Amino acid sequence: MSQILSLFLLALAVSIDNFSVGFTYGLRKMKIPFKSIFIIACCSGLTLLVSMLVGHVIAQVFSSEFAESIGGGILIILGLWILYQFFQPDKEREIITKEKNLVNFEIKSLGIVINILKKPMSADFDNSGTITGVEAIVLGFALSLDAFGAGIGASMLGYSPLFLTIAVIIMSTSFVSLGMVGGALLSKKSYMEKFSFIPGIILIIIGIFKL
Repeated sequence: MSQILSLFLLALAVSIDNFSVGFTYGLRKMKIPFKSIFIIACCSGLTLLVSMLVGHVIAQVFSSEFAESIGGGILIILGLWILYQFFQPDKEREIITKEKNLVNFEIKSLGIVINILKKPMSADFDNSGTITGVEAIVLGFALSLDAFGAGIGASMLGYSPLFLTIAVIIMSTSFVSLGMVGGALLSKKSYMEKFSFIPGIILIIIGIFKL
């Protein structure tokens, strides 16, 4: 039972950013067809699955106990990083005027992906007001970057790649959909930003229990 609960919480932690992005699109009256939402969710699931396979290979090198400690440590570090981004001093925090900034760093080779993470609206390449096709794929992989590290840690903790991937796909689909509905109903997004530290807390708790 505890394994199922922690798997659920882990899937929740790596999927919750999808709510924020869906919320942003809902505020701007943009449309994401269900097919595109499912593509976004599948990209997250695929990235998680690949990262868990990488974690499985790494786990073969170490004893099961040491692998679990490493996996727990990875989740704790990711959680602390999320909390740091939330609580860092205002002078270090990038001023946000239009869209939520999901990351605070830049990798030149992934410039377009990082830009989408910073400004979700930029995923609408053709300015059509609808996210479709390639736009959904790029946005999906952009949202799944945080899940890669969590996937490695989860694999080393012994989580089932299949069950966790399915859980992430379901939650990602649900969160984008709910986010769009919430964004359409509310005029301010500062409400959700107050809770953006929650994934960090969840990852730290899971990591501590697995050490």
